[in-house]
Formats: sequence, structure tokens, C-alpha cells
Amino acid sequence: MRLSLTRHLPILDWGRRYSKSDLSSDLTAAVIVTIMLVPQSLAYAMLAGLPPEAGIYASVLPIMLYAIFGTSRALAVGPVAVVSLMTASAVGQVAESGTAGYAVAALTLALLSGLMLIVLGLLRFGFLANFLSHPVIAGFIIASGLLIAAGQARHIFGIAGGGDALPEILHRLWQHLAEANWQTLVIGLASTVFLVWVRKGMKPALKRLGAGDGLATLLTRAGPVFAIVVTTVTVWAFGLHEQGVAIVGTIPQGLPPLTLPDLSPGLIGTLALPAALISIIGFVESVSVAQTLAAKKRQRIGPDQELIGLGAANIGAAFSGGFPVTGGFARSVVNYDAGAATPAAGAFTAIGLALAALTLTPLLYFLPQATLAATIIVAVLSLVDPAILRRTWAYSRRDFASVVVTVLSTLLFGVEAGISTGVALSLLLHVLNTARPHVAEVGLVPGSQHFRNVLRHKVETLPGVLMLRVDESLYFANARAIETLVLDRLAADPAIREVVLMCSAVNVIDFSALESLEALATELAAQKVRLHLSEVKGPVMDRLKTTHFLRDLNGEVFLSQYDAWKSLAATGPTAKAG
Repeated sequence: MRLSLTRHLPILDWGRRYSKSDLSSDLTAAVIVTIMLVPQSLAYAMLAGLPPEAGIYASVLPIMLYAIFGTSRALAVGPVAVVSLMTASAVGQVAESGTAGYAVAALTLALLSGLMLIVLGLLRFGFLANFLSHPVIAGFIIASGLLIAAGQARHIFGIAGGGDALPEILHRLWQHLAEANWQTLVIGLASTVFLVWVRKGMKPALKRLGAGDGLATLLTRAGPVFAIVVTTVTVWAFGLHEQGVAIVGTIPQGLPPLTLPDLSPGLIGTLALPAALISIIGFVESVSVAQTLAAKKRQRIGPDQELIGLGAANIGAAFSGGFPVTGGFARSVVNYDAGAATPAAGAFTAIGLALAALTLTPLLYFLPQATLAATIIVAVLSLVDPAILRRTWAYSRRDFASVVVTVLSTLLFGVEAGISTGVALSLLLHVLNTARPHVAEVGLVPGSQHFRNVLRHKVETLPGVLMLRVDESLYFANARAIETLVLDRLAADPAIREVVLMCSAVNVIDFSALESLEALATELAAQKVRLHLSEVKGPVMDRLKTTHFLRDLNGEVFLSQYDAWKSLAATGPTAKAG
């Protein structure tokens, strides 16, 4: 009972061993991450089409709940760019941004996502993280980053715009370009250039001026805060908001409120599919980051429990004025680099953000939206990795095609179409990669008991004996391919009287494959050819023993391929060198 409780409440495990050293490390990390998250949370709320305070609300209770239920020591949960974009796309279908209905729909989306994640976790579906190939995820992130950057350009120019797909976004930008506000443009471009420099040049510059590594790191992490302070003071001092510079305006001061999602069947039906897509993408992104950071300290995470932790975080967002959240790459890396020892660092970060919501929000009234847009643009473009195109082109044209198709479908038709295409592509690639399994004709390496491909090695073969190594599990998509290959080979060489299928790489034979093997055995028997199997794995043999296949087989099942070679060599002509 206690073990089960600890598995579902990891805090009971690490909490028992919590030390003063852990407390010091976690507090330091929390201060650094809080400084980073204040502007980032405001920006991602704007990206999701929600009031700025929603970003802070989505970073308080969700982080607390993940600290209780999550297994990663360094993962920082909250709003992230891609999920915020998907939120705007989904909720924009049922309500207009800025309305009460829009905010309530975002709460419902978070609740649905949270419930789906928890159900998947309880059913131990953590393996779903493996169902999206890396090329597809990379393509989706590239396209999402470009979509987000293009969508935020309107705030840099201070003009109207919007849209879900790149052509629509660019068309609206072009339509309103003449209305650009030059003061807003100066603020937006200056903020963008400064934030790019912060990421690449600020830390080296500070170290050249004599700052220690710790101080230089802290000041670099606080770079977006400097941009916010300077531009906010500038707008206030020169009254730029009266000259058309869009500002954040009044942000409610206080802790996250208690909110209730809308559970009407119509809204749930509309948001169910987007919630599922957000759950999948959010989980894949989160668990990838968590596993990477855990591996650096030889720690482990539990994918099934991660589903529950992220689910609890999203449910917390739904009831505290937030929107869908997940583990973010940038904030998690900062949390890790800052020395976070346990999930308590996240809880301390939540407390810091709550204090910011209580005390700092009045100071952000004159914060220009162009600064938040610059924060988003710089953050998302850092995730774009065009080198994946070159690497996949060099390694696999099929993977390259999956990246390109995912990028184009996302850019041209929006995020939901893009991720749906990506999921379909991942499954299709799996089927394509296994539908035509690699089958090698093998022979004996002289002076050994090893068998290798006759096309790659100098090996010995037995006249009249066809030995084939099947390098894939057999299932409905590829079973007929094996049958066809063997029969074609027999048609090409009438001298063959023995066929041996080497099954060392076959982990599964499903019912369709079993029927295909039965049909093959019947056809070979009609041609007076014996069918043999070798190196059949135990679980596969257990399944075969429940059928009449082995009983009706006109050949034998050999423990090893070498046993098959010895048996058939003893009854046939002398082996010949390849």
C-alpha cells in the first residue's frame, strides 16, 4: 500500500530525504526562475489570446501540483509557446479573444487536457511519448516557431492582424502595414535586438567587465526584466500610450482566483480533439525535457506518473484562472542550471510568482505589448532548428519528407492540421518501415557457427537449401511480403527443396502472420519443399504451440541456425563456398 502511494505521490519519497542543502539549492533556483517567468508568463498569456495575468495564474497552482505528483527534479511547468499557440487556435474557434467566453473556454480546454492526461497515466500509457518521431516533432516545432513569430509581428508594428495559418497572417500584415505606429516599431525592434544580444552576448560582456560567473548568469536570466523595466518607464515618461503605443493596461492585483470551467456538452465536444492534441504534444515535449535533464544526474523519471503530474497541473490551471500548461524547455534548463535539487524548487517558484501577482502587477500598467511580443519572438525562434533538414536529408529521405510535410502542413493549414498530419505521418512511417521487412539470405561463415548475409560476406551455402533471416516481427502489414518473397525465390530456383526461416529477430507473430505462414507451409508442401524454423523466441513459440501450425509443419523447428545447418548438411550435398 505504501509503495503504491509513494508511486503516485513522489513527494512522499523525496520529501523524506529533504535536507538543508536541498533547501538552499532550491531557493536559489526559484529566485532565478521566478525572475525569468514573470515576463515570460505575461507574454505567453498574450500569445494564447488571454489577459496577461492568466499567464501568472497558470504558473502558480499548476507548479505546486506538479511538485506533488511529478517525478522530475528539474522540470518547470507552466505556459509554453507551442501549447499557448494551440490554445489560441482551439479556443478561437468557439469564442472571440478578449471575451469572458474565451477565458472560460480556455479553462475548459485545460480541464479536458488534465483529465485526459490523468486517465492515460492511470492506464499506464506513458509509452505514447514514443509514438511521435523526432523528425515530426522537430518539423512541428520549426513551423510553430515561425507561425508564432509571424503572428507576433503585428504587435511589433502596432497594427491589426491575426490568423491561424502563415498565408493568412502574412496577408493581414500586408493589408495593415501602412498603419504601423513608428513609436511601437522602435520599441519592438529595440527590444528584439536587445533580447537577442542578452542571449548571445550579455554574459560574455559581463564577465569581461569582471563579473563572476554566478552574477553574470543571474543578470543574463534577468535580461527580459530589464527590457520590461526600460520600455515601461519610457512609455510612462513620454506618454507614448497616448500616441498609439498599445500597453498591457490594468492587471488585477491578487492571488489566482477560483474559476469554474464550462462543462456544457457542446463546448466539450468542440474542444475534445484540440485537448487531445495539446495533451499529446505537451506530454511529448515535457517528458523529453525531463528525461534529458534526469539523465545528466543519473536519475530516472516515470512516464506514467508524469502523465498524472501534468494532468494534475492542468486541472489546477482550470480552477485557478489559467490555461493549458506543460513542462517548458527553456525554464526547465534554467531551473536545472540554477541548481534545483528537488521539485520543491518549483513550489518556491510558485510562491515567488504569487508574490509578484500581489505586489508587481500595478507597475506593469504601461508595459508595451511590443516588448512582450519581442520576448515571445526571441524565445520561439531559438527553438527553430533548420539543421534538422540537412541532417535528415543526409541520413534518410523518408524522415526528411516527414519533416517537410509537417512543416508545410502546419504553416499552410494551422497547428491542429500540422500536428494531426504529424501523428498520422509517425504511424505511417512505422508501417512503411515494417511493411517490407529486411530479409537476408544467409550462409555459414567458414570456421564458425555464425551466419551472415550472402551478399555482404564470404559464406558457405548448401545446395537446394534456402536460409532466410527475417529481421522484423511478423504482423498483418508484412506477413504477405514474406510469403511472396519465398514463393518468388522458389520460382526462380526450382532446385530448392529446403527452406529455413531464421527467426532470431522476430518478437511477435500475430494471427494474420500465422495464417500467412500456414498458407506458405501448405504451398511448399504441395511443391515437395520442406519449411523449417530456427531460433524461435520463447514467447513466440508459446503462442505457436497453442495452434496446429507446428503439428502440421512438414519441417522441423531448430534451436539454433547452426543446428539446422548440421541437420540439412548431413542429408544433402556438400556445402559450397559463396
